[in-house]
Amino acid sequence: MPFASPADLSPIPQSEAPRDCPLCPRLVRFREQLRAEQPEWWNAPVPTFGDPDAWLAIVGLAPGKRGANRTGRPFTGDHSGEIFYSTLLKFGLAKGIYQGEPDDDLTLVGAIVLNAVKCLPPENRPLPLEVATCRNFLEASVAALPEVEVVIALGQVAHSSTTKVLGLAPSSARFAHGAEAVAANGPLLLSSYHCSRQNTNTGRLTREMFESIFERALAYRSSTSRP
Repeated sequence: MPFASPADLSPIPQSEAPRDCPLCPRLVRFREQLRAEQPEWWNAPVPTFGDPDAWLAIVGLAPGKRGANRTGRPFTGDHSGEIFYSTLLKFGLAKGIYQGEPDDDLTLVGAIVLNAVKCLPPENRPLPLEVATCRNFLEASVAALPEVEVVIALGQVAHSSTTKVLGLAPSSARFAHGAEAVAANGPLLLSSYHCSRQNTNTGRLTREMFESIFERALAYRSSTSRP
């Protein structure tokens, strides 16, 4: 796995960054540092995971150090994955058993996971220029998913980058947990606090709050479905 190409593991390979993406010098330096320290880890841009015919796209911030940067799969291997994938399983958006490793039997059904930034940033904080640079890959991912009806953005950085991809004006799509905005001839954007350990441990985001976002996504899809 450490030497695979992101495109080889992605359901939409045309949208992926190369394994040795050179675009963000600070992230490249951090990647090379971790490759030396942890050569068995993924340590590369993390590919999209899920259903290529998804109606729901979920946009995270960036790989976690011991999560996706280690395992090569979004929200896999750290605390955030536990609430994230248990929620998808509860609402029928995944099947199998989540075990925190990319070789478990978990698959997504009607859902796909993207990131605003594909490489691990130091302290989990990408710089604005890094977010803007990586937006090309987010744009390509969204363009490759014509069946998407709802996009859930996890956290303010993902929300901001997604609004730009969807062509939403900042004044009409302000970030708040549970905020909604509809792109012209496009999907509904739902925003949520990120399911990070910091947010869940402090009570800023409860399981009920997180689940309510997915309940709303399912209700929206049901209300707009054709007979």
